[in-house]
Amino acid sequence: MESKVYDKAYKFAIRIVKGYKYLCETKQEYVLSKQLLRSGTSIGANIAEANGAISQANFRAKMSIAYKECLETKYWLSLLKDTNYIGSAEKVFRRDRVWGVGCRFLPILIWSIT
Repeated sequence: MESKVYDKAYKFAIRIVKGYKYLCETKQEYVLSKQLLRSGTSIGANIAEANGAISQANFRAKMSIAYKECLETKYWLSLLKDTNYIGSAEKVFRRDRVWGVGCRFLPILIWSIT
């Protein structure tokens, strides 16, 4: 079963993958970008698992993990920005494309686990 939050997470993961490719190919940055790739794509994977939960407790646990991954992704994006690997000029990392989408997950994920 798919949901709006799953769809948003999937689109977000696609942007994260494109951002990872950009960082590797253009900036030759492999360590921080790998962390971003792992946490950014894990959000949707955990939401997908939550959609198949066998109990309410299992659902909450998976959505809680997705929430934590979202926080971690924000951390890696901030670190990449503050170390000048990404900036507002890079198309793939524009605030409205990645940052804004990631920030919109937080209230949805909080609501789903309460």
